[in-house]
Amino acid sequence: ERSSGNRDSHIASTRNGTLYIGVTSALLQRIHQHREGLVPGFTRKYRAHRLVWFEQHADMPSAIRREKQLKEWRRRWKLDLIEGGNPDWRDLWFDVVT
Repeated sequence: ERSSGNRDSHIASTRNGTLYIGVTSALLQRIHQHREGLVPGFTRKYRAHRLVWFEQHADMPSAIRREKQLKEWRRRWKLDLIEGGNPDWRDLWFDVVT
């Protein structure tokens, strides 16, 4: 299991391709919340439950900068980023929890 001290930028997706970009200091907990719809907001409303991309950062300010950068990107760039490391759009949740 990953250390809880990590800072992560992440993208969650729905089956129809809606993308959610977020940042967290507790990826396992946050993705569990997304998957179970435990927190009101975008991911629950649009059912963005699949973790399709994430990256680790040394500190929260750098993770937040990356999140803001990704939110400004064109959709095609985001899709290229995801498909560069996850061409089949697998749910990476299972990779993270093992």
